[in-house]
Amino acid sequence: MEKTEIIQWVEAAAVRAVKTAAQAAVGVIGATTYMGGVDWALVASTAALSAILSLLTSVAGIPEVGGGASVAKLAKHAKAE
Repeated sequence: MEKTEIIQWVEAAAVRAVKTAAQAAVGVIGATTYMGGVDWALVASTAALSAILSLLTSVAGIPEVGGGASVAKLAKHAKAE
């Protein structure tokens, strides 16, 4: 495992977090019956929280990098090299 895998993990986790935040925002906006009724602070906080939760979930591993290895395993192998 190389340090490049950690960089790949960060990139993949960031992409997942942004997608998750966008999906959460769409859900909150979609729950509003009219555009003037959108609570934008609620949309932003929901999107931010979902992005954080996505990043925390990705710590356990994401299939795009290292065969789904966790961040700890990637870091351990990178440190050993």
